[in-house]
Amino acid sequence: MEQPRGWSWQDRAEGSIRRGAALDPSVEPVDGIRAFPTAYLPQRLLITRAPDGETDLFDREIRTLRDAAGSFGWNLEVERGDDEQQLIPGVAGFVRARLTTPDEPGQGESPVAPDAWRVLQRARRMSRSTMPRTSLEHVLSIDPVGLNPFTRTNPFTRTNPFTRTNPVRGAGVGGSDDYLEPGRGARQPVTWLGPAPQRRPDPKRGRRAVVAVLDTGCGEHDWLPDDIVTRHIELDGMPVGLTDDADPERYPDLYGQLDGEIDAVAGHGTFIAGIIRQAAPDADILSVRVAGALGVVDEGTFLHSLAQVVELLRRYRENPKTGHPIDVLNLSLGYYHETPVDGLFSRTLHDLLTAARELGCVVVCSAGNDAIDRPSFPASLWAWPGADNGIAPDEAAAHVSVGALNPSTHSLALFSNVGPWVRAYAPGAAVVSTSPAFLGGAQSATRADFDGLRRETLDPDDYRGGFAIWSGTSFAAPYVAGLVAARLGVVTASDVATVTDAAANAVESVLKALPDATLRV
Repeated sequence: MEQPRGWSWQDRAEGSIRRGAALDPSVEPVDGIRAFPTAYLPQRLLITRAPDGETDLFDREIRTLRDAAGSFGWNLEVERGDDEQQLIPGVAGFVRARLTTPDEPGQGESPVAPDAWRVLQRARRMSRSTMPRTSLEHVLSIDPVGLNPFTRTNPFTRTNPFTRTNPVRGAGVGGSDDYLEPGRGARQPVTWLGPAPQRRPDPKRGRRAVVAVLDTGCGEHDWLPDDIVTRHIELDGMPVGLTDDADPERYPDLYGQLDGEIDAVAGHGTFIAGIIRQAAPDADILSVRVAGALGVVDEGTFLHSLAQVVELLRRYRENPKTGHPIDVLNLSLGYYHETPVDGLFSRTLHDLLTAARELGCVVVCSAGNDAIDRPSFPASLWAWPGADNGIAPDEAAAHVSVGALNPSTHSLALFSNVGPWVRAYAPGAAVVSTSPAFLGGAQSATRADFDGLRRETLDPDDYRGGFAIWSGTSFAAPYVAGLVAARLGVVTASDVATVTDAAANAVESVLKALPDATLRV
């Protein structure tokens, strides 16, 4: 399969290195703090900087972190200047802190590699506080069912790569893995027979609703031309999101062995854009690539891209001739926080999403595909019934977390996360949508040419027809996002109060029309 120009084995090997480490909650315990497994970058921390310029607590936490790191023999270096991420006036920003080992061995130096979790926990013990401005830098993942490398509460998914008693699965599968079988929800080519979604002419007054998607980007497709999808956008001359050649919407097999197997999330963003196109034919799409072919993104990188997108919206609200309009924000990604209760997690992500909602933008998040009720971020960052996250209800535009329904809409997909923090359920299993024209290495099972005609059975990874079936809450979320955009219709108002009221009415209408997922047996 095609590779980027100059792509080498070093690029493939480096990209295949798994991002992050699995947190062991038993390490460096602190009384009163109950932690759970997650995936994080062991050599980095994120430190929130308040928008009001108050520095005492910020500086105090940095000093405590340096002392905690020093007790292990490690150094803590704060990245400032150009690396400081505070783009939106009135909203908290953050800096990264990096843990390193001394160039010269010294007394007390730890023989093991730096570990941000151990430093954070020791800093909490030393300061006798929760260190509210400091957080691990988590690893977020794009999440179609079965294709998330961090798929369970423990991000490294099983102790044995041969995951069942018999690695040859002819005896059948059970549980959520049933959706990984061809014909039962797994990604596979499909034929689309109907016409493309019909798009009305540009409105004479007002503008089209806009859905922003932070994902793997958007590939080429007849349904998704440049006058519908904005694929490249800048803020103050700097590109928003990733722009490197490792684009999973152009190249289907970037990482791993040269086995011809399409990468796990290649085409994910194109599939989402196609769902929005079906649900809201008259809407425009802003596609921002934040993840590569492995489907993972560092939290700090994601926060920076998100802040850029929110700043584009803020500038548009101040002056419609600047920035970029965004009415709905779709996030089909997430992670599990190790301490997801009030006072024990950084509010940076929540504050950025709140800033978007206060500007009248509806936020729609996928709930996750791990068949658990553990709250995921950012899906659970709202004041859900019984919430222990300390988030209070507000009057801003809605935050909607979405789980998945089976095609019948009479049952929840077994893979879908559930819980009181999941606000709605929408079709998310065996969904049909757009795909880049990928061609993988797998072949049809049987070929028998005759009379000059190529005759064969279905090629399981030939997507040159442009359409596919796929499953995941990743695809339930954009269905809801698209419906909200469709309900908004032509947007004529620019003031935040009017826009927020229209968004509330659109969300209420969409949620009422969704299938009733409160089924009881």
